[in-house]
Amino acid sequence: MSKNRKVLITCAVTGAIHTPSMSPHLPVTPEEIIDAAVGAAEAGAALVHVHARDPVTGKPDQSPEAFAKFLPIIKQRSDCVINITTGGAPTMLVEERLRPCAVFKPEVASLNMGSMNFGLYPMLGRFKEFQHDWERPYLEGSKDRIFKNTFQDIENILTTCAENGTRFEIECYDIGHLYTLAHFVDRGLVKPPFFVQSVFGILGGIGGHPEDVAHMKRTADRLFGDDYQWSVLGAGRNQLAIAAMAVSMGGNLRVGLEDSLWIGPGRLAESNAQQVRAARQIIEGLGLEVASPADAREILKLKGADKVAF
Repeated sequence: MSKNRKVLITCAVTGAIHTPSMSPHLPVTPEEIIDAAVGAAEAGAALVHVHARDPVTGKPDQSPEAFAKFLPIIKQRSDCVINITTGGAPTMLVEERLRPCAVFKPEVASLNMGSMNFGLYPMLGRFKEFQHDWERPYLEGSKDRIFKNTFQDIENILTTCAENGTRFEIECYDIGHLYTLAHFVDRGLVKPPFFVQSVFGILGGIGGHPEDVAHMKRTADRLFGDDYQWSVLGAGRNQLAIAAMAVSMGGNLRVGLEDSLWIGPGRLAESNAQQVRAARQIIEGLGLEVASPADAREILKLKGADKVAF
């Protein structure tokens, strides 16, 4: 592990997994999403990954109009790299999920690398009371729902976004997703450096055991060599433990309330920035440096904030 390397922190500030009743700290309104993103950046996140929500119910909203309420203001208040989801929510078709990136042409967009079971229903064992009528069916429905990301879906996103110079946070929930990425690399539809985000601990994907983390890294190393930057996110209680493993193995990390509502056993995180500060402690405790937004743009070969459409 190089002692002078800089570690990228991504913060995913709200997502489409957790529902508003699970935490009073989950950003829902445009103002809350703006403050969460800017706060995360000020705490050390070089990249912020954003979803939109209905400001009244907190339901995931993938309309460009919803994103327009916060993207320009985050850009005005921070120089962080803004990463727009194409994952949206598992209930959405890819055409709906793709619209914000097609309209706003971000520096980075997330891209899920395969269809999968995406089990949220175990959360019903912890959370019993819900404020909004959509929350319980949304979680229960994941027992019989496929998060659809076919080869055609992936190709559609790649070709649409690549025309705008957008690079990808390539989300790999299992080993097969790395091979799917290799397929699109072989076809010339993804260009290095690849930003591979390995996702651990989602029911339906790879687990959060240290052997799972090592296996994902070994496979990516074999497939992509020096052509990629590796990052990890651990869902729920796995978040900081997997972050520490990855940083010690030469990787980068992602935190945020999209991935985990917690800062410790039984303790809700009060903000995204709190999780970023915890991640920063891990990085600096290992004698490494946290990457700035300028560093991220150089490491990932991004087009620059002046070339987005917001």
